[in-house]
Parts: sequence; structure tokens; C-alpha cells
Amino acid sequence: MSRTRLEVFSDAVFAVAITLLALNLAVAGPGHGPLLHQVADHWSSFVVYLISFATIGLIWVNHHALIDNLVVIDRTLALLNLVLLLFVVLIPVDTATVAKYLPLGGQDAQVAVILYAAAFLGMGLSFAGIFEWTLRPGRLPQPVPERTRWKARLRFGAATILYLAAVAVAFVSPLVALVIIAGVPVYYIFERAPALGSPAGARQQ
Repeated sequence: MSRTRLEVFSDAVFAVAITLLALNLAVAGPGHGPLLHQVADHWSSFVVYLISFATIGLIWVNHHALIDNLVVIDRTLALLNLVLLLFVVLIPVDTATVAKYLPLGGQDAQVAVILYAAAFLGMGLSFAGIFEWTLRPGRLPQPVPERTRWKARLRFGAATILYLAAVAVAFVSPLVALVIIAGVPVYYIFERAPALGSPAGARQQ
């Protein structure tokens, strides 16, 4: 499989997923009360839209940076990439579910946020799997030194830890779990993993 084929297909999936997020922002329209009240009643839709948009957007940026450094593309990577995209496509569905059930509170809100966090967790684990694939010999211009691998794994895997925490916290407080999920894209805006294939893994993206 060529790099171009993998990237074009992945970009298309990312684009569709991030576009579908906006479908939940529409309000009922005239005849359903003042527009300002309608917008206020949809606060959960706007909050989870921003979280999902930022997360998908950053995953797309990191996915591009990761794939762009590879020397070879094989069947295993293509399958790992499909698993990643499986969870990316789930995000708009779970975003819509959280937007509907979070304001209601109770068990339904808990389940909605757990499903939301689980989709992000699956995405994080599959992305970590792709990263592990890159560490094998011959897949990067220059191998990542052993002494820096665990530090890079921690940076790539921090999201997984936070999403696991969000799943657990959602049983007690869906809103706090949502704050944890929102913290992941904020973390990756400021924390950049070392560029793969660079000397000593020291150069930043």
C-alpha cells in the first residue's frame, strides 16, 4: 500500500467525522421560544462539539506527523490505521449522545459520558498501537533510541491514562469526567512528542 493511499483515505474519514459534529448544533427554530433561550438550552451540544472538534483535529495533525516520517507502509499498519479510524467515526455518534443526555443527569448521563470516553480511549489505544509499530527496525529514517522510547511512549500514552480516568470518574460525576476529556487536547497543544526518526528523537514537531 502506498503512503498516499493511506493518507488520502484517512484524511477523508477525519474530514467526514469532524464535519458530522456540526449537525448537532442546529436549534429547533422559530416557534420554539426565543433564539437566545434555544441556544442556552443547547449548551451541552456546543461544549461537546468543541471538545470533539479539538480532539479529532489534534489526532489528525499527529497522525499526519507520524505517517509522514515512515519509510515503509505495510498491511499491519493499514489494519492498525483502520482500527484508529473505527473509533474516530464513533466520536460524532457519542458526541450527539452526550449532548442529549448530559443535561438530564442521572444514570443516562453517566452512560453517555462513559461511552464518549470509551470512544476516545479506543482511539488513544489504537494510536498508541501505531506508534509501537513505528518503533520496529526499518520503519523510520532513524530508529528511536532505547533511552528515549519510554519517554515518547508516555507522551503518546498520556491521553490513554486520562481517558481511563474519565471512564472511572464518569460513574461518579459525568461533568468532571467531561472536564478530564477536555483536558487531553489542551495537554497536547502544549506538549509535543519528539519527532520520530530525528537524531536522538530530540527535534520537536
